[in-house]
Amino acid sequence: MLKRLIPIALILLFASSIPAEAKVEKKDRLWQDESIYSIMIDRFNNGDTHNDIDVNTKDLLAYSGGDIQGVIDKLDYIQDMGFTTIRLTPVFDNAKGGYHGYWITDFYKIDEHFGTIKTLQKLVKEAHKRKIKVLLDFVTNNVAAGHPWLTDPGKQNWFHAKQEIVDWTNQKQLEAGWVEGLPDLNQNQPEVRDYLIDAAKWWIKKTNIDGYSLPEVNHVPISFWHDFSAAVKKEKKNFFLLGIPSQSTVIGVKKYEDAGINSVLDISRSEDLRQVFATTDQSLPARAGKSEQSEGTKVLTNFLDNENTVRFTHDIVAKRQFPGTRWKTALTYLYTTPGIPIVFYGTEIAQNGGKVPDNRKPMNFRAEKELIEYMTKVSQLRNDLPSLTRGSFDLLYNKEGLIIYKRVYKDETAVIAINNTSKSQKVTLTANDIEGGKELRGLLDGDLVSSHKGQYLLILDRDISEVYVLTKKSGLNFPMISAMVMVVILVLIFLFFILKRGKPSKIG
Repeated sequence: MLKRLIPIALILLFASSIPAEAKVEKKDRLWQDESIYSIMIDRFNNGDTHNDIDVNTKDLLAYSGGDIQGVIDKLDYIQDMGFTTIRLTPVFDNAKGGYHGYWITDFYKIDEHFGTIKTLQKLVKEAHKRKIKVLLDFVTNNVAAGHPWLTDPGKQNWFHAKQEIVDWTNQKQLEAGWVEGLPDLNQNQPEVRDYLIDAAKWWIKKTNIDGYSLPEVNHVPISFWHDFSAAVKKEKKNFFLLGIPSQSTVIGVKKYEDAGINSVLDISRSEDLRQVFATTDQSLPARAGKSEQSEGTKVLTNFLDNENTVRFTHDIVAKRQFPGTRWKTALTYLYTTPGIPIVFYGTEIAQNGGKVPDNRKPMNFRAEKELIEYMTKVSQLRNDLPSLTRGSFDLLYNKEGLIIYKRVYKDETAVIAINNTSKSQKVTLTANDIEGGKELRGLLDGDLVSSHKGQYLLILDRDISEVYVLTKKSGLNFPMISAMVMVVILVLIFLFFILKRGKPSKIG
């Protein structure tokens, strides 16, 4: 019971701590308002032991038992952290050993290790009840080695001739080369194009999912994406397409957006952020500050690690830093800059891991909850303040780990200060930065900075971040005090029931 009370109490506390005059109504719900929890199904949670086929939890290349029912069982857990969307690795039938879902043998069948189509339909319904959207990985670049199509005389032109990619900057090689020995589909063939598009439409109709994430998006011709996006978006309004490029390539984003893909992961930006936040006293690179305002990107999607990279915790440990602290700082930046934050399962417990498959270890739900509580706080602020999801971005200060920026949406102004340095810092914001004569009210760490002669002096201890809103000068924050009293009352009620249960009954 207490596990459910704490998130509710946190929501009440933070919602009430936002001054009424600072609140701006967020009409409708845009994709840029979302936050995505990314799940590798087999490694997340085992909800149905009846489909534990070939499971060996001691072998990271074997199945671990995670399934769709396991995701259903953890929807409240995901919602309590503030996530509004889940992304699932492929659920389609795979070749033996395809725990990750990328060795597809049948595009119209759920893999027996993960459940059934009824289970997937249930997952989508249960997620939608909680106002959580669902993205599925849809593989279009290749199929499993040994797929029956390879020996079908009528489908020989469905594949490119077997060849390795030598030059990863050569688009023709990317589109025709076999990645990791997997047969590469030729999407220029009308039969292949129609088959993939029909399968994608079929799953939307059958399950009511909200979007697709598209692995190796840059290995597939742009002409195919024009046809694909147009077709699937006719099936459901506001359907979202997320492009996931291969890790070793740099691509031009705009051509994919023009083809109808809503957003493409920026690998180089992720690498920049990892370098800055894995340790202290590092300034943001110039390109990192500019990417938030990139004209070529309609909806940014931001991440620190995923199923194809080493864990960010691995970088932190290599720098001999404390993972929890570095993660808090990095997540504050990820959640308060423009774009949709995508968080890989296990981030909330600072899960460690090197290269594939070490980065895909099973989730541990018994780990320490401190980072989870911090994520819940910053996530709630992101959900409550439209300026953090829709506002303009102005970098006010960026020097050796002290980062300050402003987000403005309509009448709401948020100022985010991140001290990712090894010592306490102070900086003065002037009228050129924000309007004078008001106060900056901290919602993350409770700081309060009043304007003095039109200036604001921010003082932050090391490893501290703060999310301020600009408000009129005021006295006591009665709504916040009321919320804190409510939190205390909830805890006392819980303790009362615990003590009452523990008392032995009197025998007359």
